[in-house]
Amino acid sequence: MVMKMDASNGERRVVLGVQKSLSARIWRERLDDQGLSQALAITQRTELPEVVGRVLAGRDVPLEEAAGFLNPSLKDLMPDPSKLVDMDKACMRVADALQAGVKIAIFGDYDVDGATSSALLKRYLMQLGAVPDVYIPDRIIDGYGPNPTAVNQLHAGGARLLITVDCGSTSFEAFEEAKRIGLEVVVLDHHQVDEKFPEVHALVNANRQDDLSGQGHLAAVGVTFLFLVGLNRELRRRGAFAQRAEPRLMDLLDLVALGTVCDVVPLKGLNRAYVVQGLKVMARRENTGLSCLADISRLSGKPTPYHLGYMLGPRINAGGRIGDSALGMKLLSCDEREEGERIAATLERLNQERQAMEALMLEEGEGQAFQKMEGNSAPPAVLLTGADGWHPGVVGLIASRLKERYRRPTFAMAFNEEGMGTGSGRSIIGVDLGSAVREAVDLGLLVKGGGHAMAAGLSVRKEKIAEFETFLNERLGEDVERASADHELTVDGVLTPAGANLSLLDKLEKAGPFGASHAEPVFALPSVPIKFAKVVGKGHVSVTLGGNDGTNLKAIAFKAEDQPFGKALLNARGKPLHIAGSLSVDTWQGQAKPSLRIIDVADPAKGQFGA
Repeated sequence: MVMKMDASNGERRVVLGVQKSLSARIWRERLDDQGLSQALAITQRTELPEVVGRVLAGRDVPLEEAAGFLNPSLKDLMPDPSKLVDMDKACMRVADALQAGVKIAIFGDYDVDGATSSALLKRYLMQLGAVPDVYIPDRIIDGYGPNPTAVNQLHAGGARLLITVDCGSTSFEAFEEAKRIGLEVVVLDHHQVDEKFPEVHALVNANRQDDLSGQGHLAAVGVTFLFLVGLNRELRRRGAFAQRAEPRLMDLLDLVALGTVCDVVPLKGLNRAYVVQGLKVMARRENTGLSCLADISRLSGKPTPYHLGYMLGPRINAGGRIGDSALGMKLLSCDEREEGERIAATLERLNQERQAMEALMLEEGEGQAFQKMEGNSAPPAVLLTGADGWHPGVVGLIASRLKERYRRPTFAMAFNEEGMGTGSGRSIIGVDLGSAVREAVDLGLLVKGGGHAMAAGLSVRKEKIAEFETFLNERLGEDVERASADHELTVDGVLTPAGANLSLLDKLEKAGPFGASHAEPVFALPSVPIKFAKVVGKGHVSVTLGGNDGTNLKAIAFKAEDQPFGKALLNARGKPLHIAGSLSVDTWQGQAKPSLRIIDVADPAKGQFGA
């Protein structure tokens, strides 16, 4: 059953009296009185259960938009591509090249957004008879973005038009070389840029300061799809499809959904429609390479954003981190089953190697972080960790893990023999890491760097680390203090194990998909008996929760074996605990069952006095 939670006096009440959980968090209801009124109105308007109304109201869905929100369509949310600056110029130039038979090259990034953008563009062009060359840079050898060497290599291969995806907005040197040798450039990107940008034929980026389209939240793959809509329209206008079938753009939305989820862009507006519709396409398994990757990832049942972000994405990224950076793009654009299975198997192996590498680096990083945080009377606002010999392709994962553990912005850096560090940073909500990094570059503290609010990359000399750390603490100290002041877990509702059923999950699915800026619902289960608990896999805790009516609910706490709440679960067999987590459908051997991903645990016996 779904249990009521009441708010009073306009305040967000504490849930189940948990002032301090085993993760040192207060459990607080997401909605105040006004939010509850909004939830009730949405429930009445949509005729959905109250809990779904709560979820929508808790994510700021206006009452008048609720019905449309539950059924997002590309037709309603897709803007006119021409609203993006330089889009028409880009579409006309590429249409000219296609009709003239000009050789086209694609330059993409080495992450999932880059791989999906490159594969999306390649698949479309090949449907029109073009055979583009694709260059995915090596993370360590080439670094991020186009470079003069790659530009010359593509030109030597016959390319006369270069399209960059998920990169290029700041590639001044590379595009000066392109201009010198006569290689025209079209940029499709989404990264933040200053007022000055490279001289190219067209630079399509909704985050340009002169772009008023309002589409700055799109991932690069979303920009690329919007470009293809515009290009398709231009080709249709020219009569290009009089003698050939028009490409089916909607069939490519599985790639758009994958890149959008994995780049952790806000799941709002057009992005949400991309993912909702793209998941439907992915479920049909028409992309051979993607189907092979799903098989080796043991993904069964309907794909969800969780599967994309935590099962498919890491395997595609593994190639760019420690192997052949082009593997992901090759997999997503291949049509031969044998080739797809071969590449998927290689990515699986690389992902396992990455996990082993990450474990060793994380152990060392945790030691450094513990010394800085626990052995320091004044812990730093921003954690800096790093070592000689760390793999540059894995530092972002280390930064993310340490950020989650210590709840403050974190950098992890890999230093080479010359003392040059390649670092990646992850931030917490309310602390803009990217702007601080760009300012540090301007001050000469970093060799180069950039990013956005939640993530940043940098290159730094070892002798500058202390000065950089001082700068970060002064620049971001107050922001971190404010962001860390109230460490809470926001709860959408209270359920019993019996209430966490497939019927509820089916209705909650209408409020999804959940991800960045559209948080997955969190539910609290009060005083649930722990019937069984054991460690599975690499430090996960598998649990069976019992209900008063005899209902059992399977649950899992990922990487929790050494965490306080994981230990509590393992030691609580037969005893009740307050459990907080997110629901999903677990499909095993064709049978669907509800499952709970445990986020936090509290001891009912200690109540409001904490754990």
